[in-house]
Amino acid sequence: MQRQVAYPLLAIALVAGCLYLFSGILLPFVAGAALAYLLDPVADRLERLGMGRLAATILILAIFVLALALILVLVVPLAVQQVLSFVEQVPGYVGRLQNLVAEQGGPLIDRVGGEGALAQAQRYVGDLVGQGASWAAGFVRSLWTGGQALVGLLSILVVTPVVAFYLLVDWDRMIETLDDWTPPRHRTVVRQLARDMDRAVAGFVRGQTAVCISLAIFYATGLTLIGLNFGALIGMVAGLISFIPYVGSLTGLFLSVAVALVQFLPDWTWIVATLGVFFVGQFIEGNILSPKLVGASVGLHPVWVMFALLAFGSLFGFVGLLLAVPMAAIIGVLLRYAVARYRESQFYAGRPIEELVAIPGRRDG
Repeated sequence: MQRQVAYPLLAIALVAGCLYLFSGILLPFVAGAALAYLLDPVADRLERLGMGRLAATILILAIFVLALALILVLVVPLAVQQVLSFVEQVPGYVGRLQNLVAEQGGPLIDRVGGEGALAQAQRYVGDLVGQGASWAAGFVRSLWTGGQALVGLLSILVVTPVVAFYLLVDWDRMIETLDDWTPPRHRTVVRQLARDMDRAVAGFVRGQTAVCISLAIFYATGLTLIGLNFGALIGMVAGLISFIPYVGSLTGLFLSVAVALVQFLPDWTWIVATLGVFFVGQFIEGNILSPKLVGASVGLHPVWVMFALLAFGSLFGFVGLLLAVPMAAIIGVLLRYAVARYRESQFYAGRPIEELVAIPGRRDG
């Protein structure tokens, strides 16, 4: 029993150590493995239609690379331009929000904090936001023009498709090899656990990706239709970061309401419409998109997902963010299996101790 527990723990420790040591170079390999995992069902379907595995892999990756190149050429420059423009205008928006707060709540702030409290708070907030906006603009420009970032981006664009190609071609063979390495007496249990892990990971990753894309399109379209400045940018950001539960919607709601207050006051109609876009989006996500695309069988609680993203991101950086949800799903499956075995054990389901051990001083009859 001790050996059965020691071997998995040793394997987990070894994997964690490798991730920590090589996290700086693992990104294209992890991205390639994730891409191969996500595209394997498509390759399997093409095989069932009569296409060879090699031809199916080449076709799938060619379409993926062309789509990625199109996005990089058409979408990314526009998105970067919008982000830079938004960051440059943040101080102006904050200044106007400060004026609104001063007009509506200035006397109350002075009464609570003393004379001059409002002016001092406005000065501190203005300086802080101005410095933050300058830093954010410089950071975005450095990401776009920095040599190291450019080399990293090129390595991802070059290495990731190559890794995905070889893994996708040999995916079924690798699964068979791993299955052959499993001791025959444990294969039934390991296969069932592997199916549960695959269902959890695939259900969440593929389903949540579809949910994020759908929300991004909905938010961007809705905010653009009501005429909100930078509505498309805010909507896309809110939708794409919705893989972190509640963070995407709250971030988009805060940014859009702040912009709407500056842009539309004193007309409250479009401010209410901005709130309505996010309320409708949350209703659609909770009642239609998530139940249909993700499903309840995944078994990943939002708090567990947020903890996994923060923990793995803190330990392993961006690679950890990519691995957080799959690892959370795998750990969840293993914990549910351990709890099920515990509930079936003699320790949990055995006879009460009073029936097995004579209680001193007890007299029957």
